[in-house]
Amino acid sequence: MQRWLPLLEPVDLSLGLVLYESGAHMPYVYFPTSAIVSLLYVLESGASAEIAVVGYEGVVGVSIFMGGGSTPSRAVVQSAGRGYRLSAQAIKAEFERSGPVMHLMLRYTQALITQMAQTAVCNRHHSLDQQLCRWLLLSLDRLQGNQLVMTQELIANMLGVRREGVTEAAMKLQKAGLISYARGHINVRDRPGLEARTCECYEVVKKEYDRLLPKGVAS
Repeated sequence: MQRWLPLLEPVDLSLGLVLYESGAHMPYVYFPTSAIVSLLYVLESGASAEIAVVGYEGVVGVSIFMGGGSTPSRAVVQSAGRGYRLSAQAIKAEFERSGPVMHLMLRYTQALITQMAQTAVCNRHHSLDQQLCRWLLLSLDRLQGNQLVMTQELIANMLGVRREGVTEAAMKLQKAGLISYARGHINVRDRPGLEARTCECYEVVKKEYDRLLPKGVAS
């Protein structure tokens, strides 16, 4: 931490900001503190689907210290906030020390891979209702409070489905008293109910993050 403090740059992460594009050189890793970043896979047609979300628990740009330097995914700010960025050179130098940072980053990468794999399974086998619940819960875990600022069109892009499907699923959750939705603001009114309605995918991902990144692990 003492080595990093002079190198960490505070940054504003505005809604829709692209932190890196598919295949592009990545000069920084980002540590969101109050923002959420979506990792998206974009097809040649322009259609996209979210493969993972990163919040204050994680880092955006794992391919830098994993040795790849670039990735076929795109990183876009899904919920505005703040964070820090660190140069690729600095994170690689720290990783090569083979100390606590390297082990922490490897554990985080394993947790991130679990989230990506579970997202793929969920999108293939579970209902849109369940997918929306999973997505809401994973996003809430990475924010302070119980409100998301998110349009249905953006959620549809994240989940890789039609907007009409998201509208129908959100209406079901609202009628069940689990959420309220108005003008792009989603307020979760009954989190236990949301957890009961989602598929097992959320719990699988949460348990793996808790196992690999228990609170206080960085200290």
